[in-house]
Amino acid sequence: MADITETSTGSATQAAAPTRPAKRIKWEAVGDHAILIAGALLMLVPVYMVFATSSWDAITIHRQGMQFGFGDQFGVNYDAALFEYGGFTDSVNGMTMLANSMILGLGFAIGKIIVGMMAAYAIVYFRLKFATLAFWMIFTTLLLPLEVRILPSYEVITWMNLGNTYTGLIVPLIASATATFFFRQYFRSIPEELIEAARIDGAGPVKFFIDILVPLSKTMIAAMFIIMFVFGWNQYLWPTLITTDESLFTLVRGIRQIIQSYADGSETPDYGQAAALAIIAMTPPVLIVVFFQSWFVKGLTESDK
Repeated sequence: MADITETSTGSATQAAAPTRPAKRIKWEAVGDHAILIAGALLMLVPVYMVFATSSWDAITIHRQGMQFGFGDQFGVNYDAALFEYGGFTDSVNGMTMLANSMILGLGFAIGKIIVGMMAAYAIVYFRLKFATLAFWMIFTTLLLPLEVRILPSYEVITWMNLGNTYTGLIVPLIASATATFFFRQYFRSIPEELIEAARIDGAGPVKFFIDILVPLSKTMIAAMFIIMFVFGWNQYLWPTLITTDESLFTLVRGIRQIIQSYADGSETPDYGQAAALAIIAMTPPVLIVVFFQSWFVKGLTESDK
């Protein structure tokens, strides 16, 4: 009898114990993460290979190709890439090219931001008769990339004797339809009450622009700075046409100059030094994006208010 009672009590206890539902595998989430991981690897593996290859000597790379492992020439290649003078005239090194790329990137970013803000300010706040038409004419220039208008741009720079100058590198390309579009969208989201309050306080157009619009546009300026800096930093075609003086070569042009020796058949290219220059060329844009990434997202989303 006692055994029956104990058995009944045990069965009741087991029946009363809550059962945890089995966790179901969310295959959609697994698929999403797999796609993201595959995309990340697709972008990061080539960068890793360049970084690893930058630690090998030129002969090994020439015979065996890109490397996955690390060699013993890491410091030698980076030291040569930054401080060893080369080129046809032996008058340029990596630090000079790094400075030129920095000037080009900053010049593009700052110039395009200033021109884009001023153009958007005029379109939004000045009651111009053909403001909308002017905006769409500016916007349609997005359909005309640099490659389409390269010859007339080159003719103008040659006529103005701006070849082999920073002015010739930067000024002809600082007009930006992209910056004008985003600043126009952002300015249109600013409340009308703020404009009326500034007008009542006696703020003129210049004071309103400098003291109110510019501080309010910090996030949008940061977003545009990232886009335009990377665009200017990665320029290759325009600097190649405008500059023949090696002291004005950029990093992107310098990498090509190292590989060019292979086409000439004169000597084995220093692939390790070229890979080191490529890594150096990647670093500033990556740092800019990492530093401004939160402002970048905030600036682009705020324009849709």
